Amino acid sequence: MAAISDEQAIAFLHEIVSLYSPSGREAAVADAIVRQMRAWGYDSSEVDAAGNAVGILGSGPRRLLLLGHIDTVPGVIPVRVADGVLHGRGAVDAKGPFAAMVVAAARAGALTGATVHVVGAVEEECATSAGARLVAHTYPRPDAIIIGEPSRWDRVTLGYKGRLLIDYSRTQPMAHRAGRQATACEAAVAFWEQVAAYASAYNTGKERQFDMLDTSLRQIKSGDDGLYEQVTMCIGMRLPLGLDVPMLQQLLAKWAGEATVTTRGLEQPVSAPQRNGLTSAFLAAIRVEGGKGAFVYKTGTSDMNVLARHFDTPIVAYGPGDSSLDHTPEERLEVDEFLRACRVLQGVIERLARQ
Repeated sequence: MAAISDEQAIAFLHEIVSLYSPSGREAAVADAIVRQMRAWGYDSSEVDAAGNAVGILGSGPRRLLLLGHIDTVPGVIPVRVADGVLHGRGAVDAKGPFAAMVVAAARAGALTGATVHVVGAVEEECATSAGARLVAHTYPRPDAIIIGEPSRWDRVTLGYKGRLLIDYSRTQPMAHRAGRQATACEAAVAFWEQVAAYASAYNTGKERQFDMLDTSLRQIKSGDDGLYEQVTMCIGMRLPLGLDVPMLQQLLAKWAGEATVTTRGLEQPVSAPQRNGLTSAFLAAIRVEGGKGAFVYKTGTSDMNVLARHFDTPIVAYGPGDSSLDHTPEERLEVDEFLRACRVLQGVIERLARQ
């Protein structure tokens, strides 16, 4: 067991948040994580073929996988600590949760009952999840999986919606603006309105946001060269459990008309059971810290969507931080909450190793 002080844990969090790492540019932070894992006594640590930072502790029969992502969305937020709060891009999503994993596993040490893999995964934010997919296809089946995502220190995430991205493109000859031909922009708006109307009809009678189909118009651009006008558009969908995705894709093709419509980034929704050894370990560890423990379901997606489809094993997501601050200019994490999450995760690892 490594004697890691709270000050050392905070310094590690500050260091990796300070290293700017939008998707595709994670090398520097991965190297820093591997160096720290070595300093804190991990049995092995390396950067793998995908660029993930990977550390291993112990050699026991139970396999525990702790995976958080080390990439962020773009946008520089000056890193500072003020009034017990660390500000910076990635503090919440998701370097804070991942740093808590690294600290907790090191403090637990090389337990005789378990082999603990701690993985800082790449490219979660850019919808490829390349790091998690390498793990899914190359690792043996773990006995339990913890995904590092913000849930607050006293809550555990059991479900995420799925995702589908829709790319729309339409090019047509220019026409006089006084004519009756619909412009490319008008055609794109009509397509968006059909998508939104479909989602509204699907959501009728549903009460939980987790059960609803969410749509967002993420980007739209238009222009012309004097002869042809063009419009491109990206629509995002958050998919609930039970949605017939192939049928939806058929409808999108039908609504497209003369436009080109393609889909990408498909992730299926996931919902994990509430009662098993993993959730029990979390509830017990949270109670030790003075919390009651609660389960939540998120309307976004995470690497939990990827790994849950490949491994038939207990899985949850956990980590300090307020997820409503994800991707915002106000991203920040309370230091005390981070330290509490470190202790909760250590308790969970130790309990799982004894099971």
